[in-house]
Amino acid sequence: MGRGKEVVTKYSVRDGGHYTSGMIHNKTLYVSGQLSINPETGKAPEGGFRAEAKQALANLELVLRAAGVEKDAVLQCRVYIPDVSYWPELNEEYAAFFGDHKPARIIVPSNRLYNGCLCEIEAVAACE
Repeated sequence: MGRGKEVVTKYSVRDGGHYTSGMIHNKTLYVSGQLSINPETGKAPEGGFRAEAKQALANLELVLRAAGVEKDAVLQCRVYIPDVSYWPELNEEYAAFFGDHKPARIIVPSNRLYNGCLCEIEAVAACE
């Protein structure tokens, strides 16, 4: 079966965690949770939830690009938010990001996220 192929970006795993940004196996890309941390600054953007949702989606796109995968190849996203009250803002940013493409999606209201972030997104995508 093989171990799969690691996908890394120049910002991958800055916190020393034991994981990779993505793994490709059997023409499927598995993207690790992408927090709403700006990879240039190492901090969440100012502007509240909407800015953080945009950042998490931008971070997802960095991993997709590193794997040579387009957004329309995303099959499923799992989104973690600390409060379900953020759902409408998330939905708007998610729709703006994906356009007409509608991957399967799960929104998981959770407790606090790593480093105080308000949004984390993981994904599964088809790839060659």
